[in-house]
Amino acid sequence: MNIRHLLVAFILLGFFLPLHAQNQDLNELRQAPSKNSLPVKAPRLSIHDVSIQNPNLNLKINYWRNWTTFGINANQASFSDNWQNGGVNSIALGLTFNTKFDYTKDNKNFTSELDLKYGKVKNKDQLARKANDRILWDNKYAIKFSKKWSFFTSLTFESQFDKGFSYQTVNGKDTINQRISNFMAPGALTESVGLEVQPFTGFSVRFGTGTLRQTFVLDDRVLPPDENTLNDPAALAEYKRFGVPWPQTFRNELAFQIVANLDRNLSDNLNIKARYAFFANYGEWGDASHRLDATLTARVSRVISVTLNGIALYDPLQFKDNDAYNGNILQTSQSLAIGILYKFPR
Repeated sequence: MNIRHLLVAFILLGFFLPLHAQNQDLNELRQAPSKNSLPVKAPRLSIHDVSIQNPNLNLKINYWRNWTTFGINANQASFSDNWQNGGVNSIALGLTFNTKFDYTKDNKNFTSELDLKYGKVKNKDQLARKANDRILWDNKYAIKFSKKWSFFTSLTFESQFDKGFSYQTVNGKDTINQRISNFMAPGALTESVGLEVQPFTGFSVRFGTGTLRQTFVLDDRVLPPDENTLNDPAALAEYKRFGVPWPQTFRNELAFQIVANLDRNLSDNLNIKARYAFFANYGEWGDASHRLDATLTARVSRVISVTLNGIALYDPLQFKDNDAYNGNILQTSQSLAIGILYKFPR
C-alpha cells in the first residue's frame, strides 16, 4: 500500500467517526423516560367549618302573581262630498284596562280581577255615542278539596262609567230621546257561595247555589215613567227599572248563578278570553238573565294588536215595562279595532 492509499483511508476515517458519535448522542436523547420517573404529589384535602357573619338570608316565597293589560284603539274614516259608494265620516276611540291578582298557597286560592272598558264613536251629523262602557270587579276565594273541585265564595261589582241615551231624529236632526243608563243606574253587587270546577288550566265554572244580588238604580232620570204611567196608579205600582220598582232605588234577590271563565292562548300570538254569567232569581226563574263577553286578541307585534270584541245579553227585566223594543230582548254588540296593547309582565 503506498502513501496515497493511506492518506485517503485516514481522511475517510476522520470523516465517519464524528458522524457515528453524533448518531449515538441522538439515540440516547430519543430514549423514553422510565415510568414514574417524575414524582407527582397529591394535594391534601382540608374540610372544616366556615363561619358566616349573617347566616339568616331572609329568603321568602312570594305567592302573589299579577297580570296587567292596557290598550288604546282608534278608528277613523272620511269620505269626499262626491263619494258615490256610500259611507259616513266617523271617528272612534276605545280604552281598555285589565289587572288580575292571584294568590295561591297549598289548597287555597284568592283572585281579584278588575276589567274596565270605555269607548265612544262620533259619526257625521250625529251626536257622540258610547261604543263600550263596562266596570267589572270580581273577587273570589276558593279552597280546593279535590284535584278539580273547590268550595268558593265571591264578591262581584258591576256598573258603567258614563250616561247612556237613546236617540231619535227630530226635523232631520239627531237628538236625545231619554237617558237609559248611568253610573250605578244600574249597578249590581253580587255575593255568592258554592262549588267551582276547573277541568283544565284557563277554564273554570262556578255554581253559586247561594247567591245574593243587590241591584241599584241611583239616578231618577234613567228610564223614568211616562205621563200615562204616572197618571195611572195601578200601572205606576207595577212599573220597574231593571227589576227595581219605581221610585225605589234598591232591590235584593236570592238566586242561583253560573259563572264560566275562559282565558286561553290559541297560539303564541292569539288569545281568547270569555266570561259567561247566568243569573236566575229563585222566585222569578222565567226572567233569568244571560250575558256573554268574549274578546279575541291577535298580537301583530309586541305592542300592536288586533282585537275583536263581542257581547250578547239577554235580560228580560230591562224591557219588561218598555214596549219600544217590540219584544226584541236579545242585545248584541260587536267591535273590531287595531291599536296599542301593552301587557305587564311581558
